[in-house]
Amino acid sequence: MALLLPVLASAQLSISGKVTNQSGEALPGATITINNPAASVVADATGKYGFTNLKPGSYTLNASFIGYQTISKNIVLAANQVINLALVNGTLAAEEVTISATRAVKNSPTAFTNLSKKDLAKNNFGQDLPYLLSLTPSVVTTSDAGAGIGYTGIRIRGSDNTRVNVTINGIPLNDAESQGSYFIDLPDLASSVDNIQVQRGVGTSTNGAGAFGGSINIQTTTRRDTAYAEINTSAGSYGSIKNTVNAGTGLLDGHFSLDGRLSRIHSNGYIDRATSDLKSLYLSAAWYGKNSTIRANVISGHERTYQAWNGIADYVIGDNTRKDNRTYNELGLMDDAGNFYKDQVDDYLQNHYQLLYDQKISSKLSFSGALHYTKGKGYYEEYRRQDAVANYGLTPVIMGMDTIKTTDLVRRLWLDNEFYGVTYALKYQPQSNLNMTLGGAYNEYKGAHYGNIIYTKESAGIGPNYEYYRDNAKKNDFNIFYRAEWHLNKVLLYADAQYRHLYYNFYGIDKNQQNAQQSIELNFFNPKVGITYQLNEQNNVYASFAVGNHEPNRDDYVNSTPQARPKAENLKDFEAGYRTVGKIFSGGINGFYMLYKNQLILTGALNDVGGAIRTNVPDSYRTGVELDGKVRITSQLNWGITATWSANKIKNYHQFFSNYDDGTLVEESFKKTTIAYSPSLTGASIISYSPVKGGEIAFISKYVGKQYLDNTMNQNPAGFNIAPDNQSNPYAANRYLKSYFTSDVRLRYNFSISQVKNIGLGLQVNNVFSKKYEANGATYPDIEGGNMVNYNYYFPQAPRNFMAMLSLNF
Repeated sequence: MALLLPVLASAQLSISGKVTNQSGEALPGATITINNPAASVVADATGKYGFTNLKPGSYTLNASFIGYQTISKNIVLAANQVINLALVNGTLAAEEVTISATRAVKNSPTAFTNLSKKDLAKNNFGQDLPYLLSLTPSVVTTSDAGAGIGYTGIRIRGSDNTRVNVTINGIPLNDAESQGSYFIDLPDLASSVDNIQVQRGVGTSTNGAGAFGGSINIQTTTRRDTAYAEINTSAGSYGSIKNTVNAGTGLLDGHFSLDGRLSRIHSNGYIDRATSDLKSLYLSAAWYGKNSTIRANVISGHERTYQAWNGIADYVIGDNTRKDNRTYNELGLMDDAGNFYKDQVDDYLQNHYQLLYDQKISSKLSFSGALHYTKGKGYYEEYRRQDAVANYGLTPVIMGMDTIKTTDLVRRLWLDNEFYGVTYALKYQPQSNLNMTLGGAYNEYKGAHYGNIIYTKESAGIGPNYEYYRDNAKKNDFNIFYRAEWHLNKVLLYADAQYRHLYYNFYGIDKNQQNAQQSIELNFFNPKVGITYQLNEQNNVYASFAVGNHEPNRDDYVNSTPQARPKAENLKDFEAGYRTVGKIFSGGINGFYMLYKNQLILTGALNDVGGAIRTNVPDSYRTGVELDGKVRITSQLNWGITATWSANKIKNYHQFFSNYDDGTLVEESFKKTTIAYSPSLTGASIISYSPVKGGEIAFISKYVGKQYLDNTMNQNPAGFNIAPDNQSNPYAANRYLKSYFTSDVRLRYNFSISQVKNIGLGLQVNNVFSKKYEANGATYPDIEGGNMVNYNYYFPQAPRNFMAMLSLNF
């Protein structure tokens, strides 16, 4: 031992490792230093570093990189050591500043779910964005084409997408007039998303239309410090295929970055003639300074889909003798021989331009703002058999001995619109336990609605591309909000108040050949308060109260006159819950009571010109309990689960049924009834097992309870029975969607080789047990011959189907 001591004293040791950010991405060019004696190295292209020829002893290891906080570690070196260093974003995390003004934070008294880029990538096989959110609490998704590609829908707590506020980088996505969010216009957006927050209820103040069921806040790609290239291809059932190419420069010269994506998605759809051809582009250029960041985004999408939005008639889907009873799409049918019009399509191009700016003014004050412009133009084209020329403002044409009153024709209904404005937020943190935000937006919308006849079978006395209506609209939307959070030991006090002013007008001739001209001005005040009590580091309880107001949509105004104009909707939202975060279990329980005043729903009533309208109901509510949690059973086995129990009711409700026998309306009254499309129970489960490093097997289940298609709870007016022809067909006899329980299996395996950072293989089998179910539908009941007749339409979803995926990351 004495002879070996001089050898040990002169031993040459080493320190090595890898420098990454918190997402695990390498940080080439990071500087690593040690003392005693002072030395420094620079991380290589893969983020690796190393010090050699070191003597045993104590060292201080420092790592730094622009835009990140310097990290220090004290080391006692007695043997070779591998020390990996993960750097945290610096004080100015620019892209987070841009959108945090409209988001809930960790302990906010709000019900929300955060999804990371990694969470989204696991399920991104090509289906539309709502399907990537389907496992979050209280969410129900639907697909017109039946397989998740094409037109899809999302409901949160039973509220459809016109009542769900959606923003991209804090900029409103909802259409200013219809108030819906059409993710089909931005195909494969998920491949350029860094994270999403889904809020339920009114939530925090945001830009755009009010959140009556929830809000979806999307943040696109943030800074990636190393250059990359990614190729992703998915293919599967119904001719579905997705091709995506992503690439980025990483951080150049410590200041610049450029990211881009190209995507193409095609699917034939499960439903007949429900094809989708989707293309999209994403470009993002950013400049990073010491205290400021500028980012410019271009997001473009083009969709061309064969129309499948009417669903399948009850007499077809209920006919089990037909092989196509679950897939038959009658839209575009031209003649009795069964020929279909090949261009019965929806065709729309939408381009988004965003300029985001963030500035750290001082250690206590920061500013974020955005300029945006969106241009959209497109049409839906349809074949009309023997349509009356009078419907198009035309006088019947006399040809010889014949008077042309009807003709086969093809028409296009156009929308040409633009949306632009500014959003901003000024954040002030005078002390560590108090932060305040002053934010808001001003946006303008201009939309031209017009229709053309591009073909007539018989001459109707018109020239080519005849325009038969035009209705122009303009909407100005201004809002300003103030929010404060005050931490008092274990208590967080939250207050948020928003003022919103709207001006909306339209004028011209509408598609029903009616003179359409209205001007509307609305003012809303939306206060919110809440409290969170931190029981300990892992557990908290919270409660909040929020007020939301929501304007009627375009159809509500167009289908009414100023004298019969609907009122704005009002919501008072009470929430309370408990959250816990632990090594074994993380989750929470949330209770809600959403009290509506003047909620707008279809009641069967007609307006003063005889058209079906949505009508204000004075008193309705949604109340329920939401559960979500994730348990780590072993290091390899995890189980996540969500469930919602709810009651969704209208008090003192009146439904009207048209009586075609005498031209009257038959009224039926209900003391309390269930709101349509509002299941009382929904739930989801995902059991994931990782048998090997980089591998995962997941079993995913989804349950959605019974949903009524109208607000009658399937009851008929007194004295009227279901028509005999309907009685034997459950799809015609009833006005509801049956509950359904579906299961999917997802397999993923990721590995790397020397020249490829990651190779990903994936397989998703949807509806593995081929459950026959309908996720959506519509009903148009009336009275004929003294009997109740239902005209129901359903959207069947695909039986067992699959998508396989290959991704390469360089």
